[in-house]
Amino acid sequence: MKIIHLEEINSTNDYVKKHITELEDLTAVYADRQTSGRGRLTRKWVDSGDENLFLTIAAKPDDIKNFPAPNLTQYLSVILCMVLEDDYNLSPRIKWPNDVLVNNKKIAGILAEGTANGGNIIGIALGIGVNLNTSADKLAQIDKPATSIYNETKTRVNKEEFLNKLLSKFCLLYHDFVRDGFISIKDYYVSKAMFLGKEISINVLGNIHTGTAVRVTDAGALVLKEDNKDNTYYIGDIL
Repeated sequence: MKIIHLEEINSTNDYVKKHITELEDLTAVYADRQTSGRGRLTRKWVDSGDENLFLTIAAKPDDIKNFPAPNLTQYLSVILCMVLEDDYNLSPRIKWPNDVLVNNKKIAGILAEGTANGGNIIGIALGIGVNLNTSADKLAQIDKPATSIYNETKTRVNKEEFLNKLLSKFCLLYHDFVRDGFISIKDYYVSKAMFLGKEISINVLGNIHTGTAVRVTDAGALVLKEDNKDNTYYIGDIL
């Protein structure tokens, strides 16, 4: 895996999208400072300091037409959970579709953006911001409950070591994911799901749906029981 290190950039996702034609599959771009980071649904991702991770991976598999792109953020949420659990003794949970929480507080933001040429997808920028060493005062500036590895463990995290752990695990399982899609990570994903069996509300393109989260399908979609009827949602955001 090729790694590109930048001191400062507006957005690592924007960098990868701009250079997607020249980047190889699984090129990783990370920056010390990110001035215009963003999350899902146009949310702003707060730059919490250069001791944290701002990373984007270029996904350009050979058979991109059959690539399970809609599940790519879920794949990365699983990889992050594995690293947090195996290497930092934390107990992460997943909030559908791809939010990773520790003690019910968000520890990372994940965003995938495709780049097309002539109507055909030629690559995907898979971005993640992880709170490694964010201090309590910085966390308090975030508009939703948030935490960091340092805040949870009281031990400072070496950014390069964390990056290597994350990328190594990402690459280790990547080809299985490319071949099999969400089903390759489903068991682990479900084991970390914090929403199953609960009454929840989801925002789907501005429409609110409320019901019991019944299951996650083999395609990574959420099945919500509403008025004794099972409805399947492929996009949305748990409120």
